[in-house]
Amino acid sequence: MAMETTPHNATDVAEHLQDMVLDSADVEEFLGELAGFSAASLSRPGYQVVCGITLIRRKKAATVASSNDGARAMDEVQYQSGEGPCLTAIRSQATVHVADLRTEHRWPDYARAVAGRGFASILGVPIPLEGEAAAGLNLYSAEPHAFTEEAIGTAETYARQASKALRLAVRIAHLSEARNNLSAAMQSRTVIDLAVGVIIGQNRCSQDEAFRILHNASNTRNMKLRDVAAAVVESASRNTSISTHFED
Repeated sequence: MAMETTPHNATDVAEHLQDMVLDSADVEEFLGELAGFSAASLSRPGYQVVCGITLIRRKKAATVASSNDGARAMDEVQYQSGEGPCLTAIRSQATVHVADLRTEHRWPDYARAVAGRGFASILGVPIPLEGEAAAGLNLYSAEPHAFTEEAIGTAETYARQASKALRLAVRIAHLSEARNNLSAAMQSRTVIDLAVGVIIGQNRCSQDEAFRILHNASNTRNMKLRDVAAAVVESASRNTSISTHFED
């Protein structure tokens, strides 16, 4: 039985996706919300679609979100085997359609691994991003030949609509990570400067000489410079830990 779809109001979808970005605490939460909304948007009564979202950032392992446990299991099998329609869609940046999983021969290991899981047809649609990030919309149906040409076109249009919201979520995540990295660097710099001051006071040496002593201790003990510095400061302050506070 084929799945028929109806067009979505592009403006309403875009506004809802933007609201989801603003309401989500982080990119992982947004992906979870996106997976549920995608499944609801691309389903209709009697023709349920479940959805997984794949996001690969900086060539790291994929972040997976899904609308239910079945979709999650199907996605996880792809990452374990390293192959499958959705990974292929992301790598090729082209839609991949599996009309009937029972007669599919392109990914034998994947097909064997997901046999008997209750899904018969799959649609992998790349979500256009930028930079080093890549993403895909993974759609599953229990019915063979569930995705008509119209359904595939609707999914591709939806993926383009979701692209802007996902790009925004990824940029926000990058900014948050950069802020956290800067804060950590500033904290490390403060501890190192304090340790250098302690060494100057103890050895009556120059700042360069104090830093050289600290650096040599780091190499000798095979410890990070910040950890050695923290130990010096804590020892000088009678084991009272030093922390740096920054206003948001």
